[in-house]
Amino acid sequence: MTSTTPASRVDVDPEQACPIAPVVDIVFSRWTTPILWALHEYGRQRFVELDRRLGTITPKVLTQRLRQLERDGLVVRTYHPEVPPRVEYEISDLGRSLAPLFATLAEWSTANLDKVDRARDDYDARERPGARRL
Repeated sequence: MTSTTPASRVDVDPEQACPIAPVVDIVFSRWTTPILWALHEYGRQRFVELDRRLGTITPKVLTQRLRQLERDGLVVRTYHPEVPPRVEYEISDLGRSLAPLFATLAEWSTANLDKVDRARDDYDARERPGARRL
């Protein structure tokens, strides 16, 4: 039996090829970053407060993301057995440990997003509709 894999290619687990891939999967999904940012920036919040602060997220998606963040240990959910029941969410110590990463990314975006926009404009100008790319 012959292999179709080139001799120079070695099968590597994607997590070993890029050790930050699991972190990216956990932290940078569509709504995770804004949720963590809001909890870090504004502190403990009830569901409805967080929902209003984020604006366009649906309650279903917010519930799913909060449950996943709680499961990952990045968010703490506190249930208060009173009438009516009250639930609050806050960023955990583990979630707070991501603050330097977010600060670095915020600095990078301030320094570089205009460069990204210019690069996109330059690319789009070169790649006009109907133009052939060599």
